[in-house]
Amino acid sequence: MSFAETIGRLAKDDPAPLYLQLQRHLRDAIQSRHLHQDDAIPPERDLAEDFEVSRITVRKAIDGLVSEGLLTRRRGAGTFVASRVEKSFSKLSSFSEDMISRGRKPHSEWVSKSAGAVTPEESLSLGLSPGALVYRFHRVRFADSTTMALEYSTIPGYCLASPEAVTSSLYDALEKTGHRPVRALQRLRAVAFNAEQAERLGVKPGDPGLFIERRGFLQDGRAAEFTQSYYRGDAYDVVAELNDIS
Repeated sequence: MSFAETIGRLAKDDPAPLYLQLQRHLRDAIQSRHLHQDDAIPPERDLAEDFEVSRITVRKAIDGLVSEGLLTRRRGAGTFVASRVEKSFSKLSSFSEDMISRGRKPHSEWVSKSAGAVTPEESLSLGLSPGALVYRFHRVRFADSTTMALEYSTIPGYCLASPEAVTSSLYDALEKTGHRPVRALQRLRAVAFNAEQAERLGVKPGDPGLFIERRGFLQDGRAAEFTQSYYRGDAYDVVAELNDIS
């Protein structure tokens, strides 16, 4: 059976553009589990022949699903059904560690790195005195080629030598100075992305997301991290293991 027969052929009497029809068939196949996480999608050339459309039509359909987070392109390997990332609240781990443990390749697009005096909100969250030095990191986080989150981190000056100490993983940099958090308090809530957030994440304004705020602490009780992250709701799940202690 051909791929087109598996997910459904395009309807010639459908007034919708061909790329939107193909996009809809692929989306329905993913959401109905006819296509599973990490399943490979046939190459564009094969899809064009199978559905009797141009490669431009196929590429436009796939581009839209990649931007939605349903498909992901892996360099040198092809296009695959994206796997949703599950973040466990029972384990204190970094974004990079989460992605690597799931076979994804993490990377970041830096928006800014800076140093400055602590703000009132940061002072309250980190327990720092007014005027204390902090380092701020703002970046877009990726898994493979898919945008996953916007991240804003504030680190006390006593934890790092400078903002340039962080090149990829923040927790790796903190571990090198002996200031990696050993416990954390986290809270999350549902949000709708504003226009600026949506543009950076490649989604639509108003799309749902998850806001996760973390305060990390050292063994001696001092704060080491205040991070606010905005995760795409279509690509990220939060899970927690619960035990009956009665």
